[in-house]
Amino acid sequence: MSVNSEGTAPPKTGAVVAVLALAGIVVSLMQTLVIPIIPHLPEYLNAEPEATAWVITATLLAAAVATPTMGRLGDMFGKRRMLLLSIVLMTMGSVVGALSSSVLPMIVARVLQGLAAGVIPLGISVMRDVLPKEKLAGAVAMMSASLGVGGAFGLPIAAVIAEYASWHWLFWVSAILGAVSLVVVSLVVPESPVRSGGAFDFVGTVTLSAGLVSLLLGVSQGASWGWTSVPTVVCFVVAAAAFAIWVTWELRESAPLVDLRVAARPQVLFTNIASIAFGFAMFATSMVFPQVVQLPEQTGSGLGGSMLMAGLVMAPMGVMLLFAAPVSSHITNTFGPKITLMCGAVVVAAGYFIGAFLLHSEWQLVVIGIIIGFGTGLAYGAMPALIMGAVPPSQTGAANSFNTLMRSLGTSFASAIAGVIVAQMTVSLGGHEFASGDAFTTIMLIAGGAAVVAFLVTAVIPKRRDHDEPEEVTTDDAAEIEAVS
Repeated sequence: MSVNSEGTAPPKTGAVVAVLALAGIVVSLMQTLVIPIIPHLPEYLNAEPEATAWVITATLLAAAVATPTMGRLGDMFGKRRMLLLSIVLMTMGSVVGALSSSVLPMIVARVLQGLAAGVIPLGISVMRDVLPKEKLAGAVAMMSASLGVGGAFGLPIAAVIAEYASWHWLFWVSAILGAVSLVVVSLVVPESPVRSGGAFDFVGTVTLSAGLVSLLLGVSQGASWGWTSVPTVVCFVVAAAAFAIWVTWELRESAPLVDLRVAARPQVLFTNIASIAFGFAMFATSMVFPQVVQLPEQTGSGLGGSMLMAGLVMAPMGVMLLFAAPVSSHITNTFGPKITLMCGAVVVAAGYFIGAFLLHSEWQLVVIGIIIGFGTGLAYGAMPALIMGAVPPSQTGAANSFNTLMRSLGTSFASAIAGVIVAQMTVSLGGHEFASGDAFTTIMLIAGGAAVVAFLVTAVIPKRRDHDEPEEVTTDDAAEIEAVS
């Protein structure tokens, strides 16, 4: 039961939304700040490129483990409590990174930062429990948008810092922002009164984590290891085995990490599938736009700009994510989140299909980014609303975290597929190989196709029969519960 249902008005509603959105922006900003220094990490850390690549991979793997785990712990022990713990871990990691001068402590720092990936789904879950229902759609849309806003603004900020100051300041800035977020969340955000209780599912956590780590390790390293190499194949085999064990265990566990019977409800299942497609589509701009801006003009597909210019080109997309939040809220309140998600998919698909043939100047990239950003903002605001409309309040944290994880998987798949396309479709210039214009066009078209898939999947989500809160699900009676329709 939410605070509102008990007749108590949540304090400082606007402040709660602003503070939680700030926390989401800080976490997504942290993930972007290292992008400008990736090519220079071997020099900065006095290590081989193969070793410094783990600075990026470590964050991805840590986030995959932390997202569902923090969601479940939030349901059990308090979402605000786990939110604060996540911010503390991110801040600690930022400090360790700022003090690092070798690869091992930097990897530790990035692992700690990756453990904060649950902040956005936890923030959305807190909103459901403490905000009035009439404010929820707009708040959720704003919180969801923070994921893209931080990423979009992180590039120009990081480029300026990397160009005019020591690279250590990238981590000091992250640490300062983390400390500010910790203070304001502590002062403004109330704790949710909703608890699921039960014991923590350690077996489920270990098996899901093993499956995710193996899968993402194979996806992220497959291009460099070789897609048919022994390490890559072993990763995928281990992932398949771990997921099989996890599903079997979760269906038998009385207090599972992820209630798969709830996850199998059409509204939840199809939303998560659509989230994978949207995660794929969202990341394509991050793969294409910076490269188009920075490649030499002589390649025929580059604009010869700087990293700062690439960041400035991406920034309007982040602005549109914010502008789309109230529009997403209005459509959701009027027509329902399913229609909002479908509208977002149409806009994103149109942006990619048009943009595939308009990559010839900075202003064209800005316009296409604005279209894609607006559509993404619509969609990201609708996904949590669909999830929360089909799960009981005591499972909100776990369900939102699992949905965020699905988006992250889509992002990882996009990175891997785009990497293969860029490696295969190249042009030669001065003895070096560069991505060709056909490679960028192909990536954009595939991303547009992913948005179409998201539209089609969303279209088959059945309508709910009523607007009541979903009932709690227990192992004893789960077999008798009908899917939401």
